[in-house]
Amino acid sequence: MDLKRFNVIARKYTKLRIAVLGDFCLDRYLEIDPARNEISIETNLPVYNVINVRAQPGGAGTVLNNLVALGVGKIFPIGFCGEDGEGYELQQALRQLPSVSLDYFFASPQRRTFTYTKPLILERHQKPLELNRLDLKNWKPTPVQVRKKLANAVRSIASKVDAIIVLDQTDVADTGVVTNEVLSALRIVLQKNPQLFVLADSRRGLRDFPPLAFKMNRAELATLAKSKGQSKISEIKVAAATLAKENRQPVFVTLAEDGIIGASPRGEIEHAPALKVRGEIDIVGAGDSVTANLTAALSAGASLYEALMIANAAASVVVHKLGTTGTASVLEIKKLFRGIS
Repeated sequence: MDLKRFNVIARKYTKLRIAVLGDFCLDRYLEIDPARNEISIETNLPVYNVINVRAQPGGAGTVLNNLVALGVGKIFPIGFCGEDGEGYELQQALRQLPSVSLDYFFASPQRRTFTYTKPLILERHQKPLELNRLDLKNWKPTPVQVRKKLANAVRSIASKVDAIIVLDQTDVADTGVVTNEVLSALRIVLQKNPQLFVLADSRRGLRDFPPLAFKMNRAELATLAKSKGQSKISEIKVAAATLAKENRQPVFVTLAEDGIIGASPRGEIEHAPALKVRGEIDIVGAGDSVTANLTAALSAGASLYEALMIANAAASVVVHKLGTTGTASVLEIKKLFRGIS
């Protein structure tokens, strides 16, 4: 795909309306100056002095950040936060983003805000060093009242958007946004709106999901296909094509340095190799940039192979951003396509 074709696709992004349904969290970065380290008088342990705090939407919020970076016209986060300090920070961060509507995002006193706290040691001329992360999560099932509210939001938004992205980020089933009630609502929505593009990705795998468009890595594909794994590109293509045909929905398989495979229910199978590494990399956020770019590109009329190419370019931009969960803008992706064409 050349730069001219990418420009045609990207110009349509401002007209898109996309919902992001999933586990929104607060990414809080604590920037530490190692030159200011000291020893605690009380405990005799090292003290890390934080010189700056950065907060941004994470989890499903990382997908949303990428849609914002692409200039998508209207973005609807569907999810919850807690009525706590982290929830306040998360809502403030979301409100500051252009084109984001919080009509379907709410705070609940029955939940705490999903938070990743990431201490970073910043030393001059060195790659940021991340220390042990501190996580805040919900370990008990999401209350029924919250589940019903989320399911109603899914049913309400379906006729108002061009696509829905579903991101299940939790370690324990039914403790986050993507509960059985929400999955049932998605199934009904697709029955009523069969042309609606809904792309799902889940940390725990997609086995219990209704037949949506699926995004996964090769290990997750092997689990879903009940095989010992596919080590060859040709084997992964066959497994992805089989699943796409069974679900009657597209399947996307990310392969890290080997790129991405896409299969459509019509029998199309495409493989787009990854772009070359151009220096030090940090893979955090690459998968979410792929999710956002696949959805935006396909919703804007890209072919299967074009969407894979765009998603690969976006991931290449993101992995070269160190010490942050990065995004890829249209301008940054354009620069890569200039180099390719």
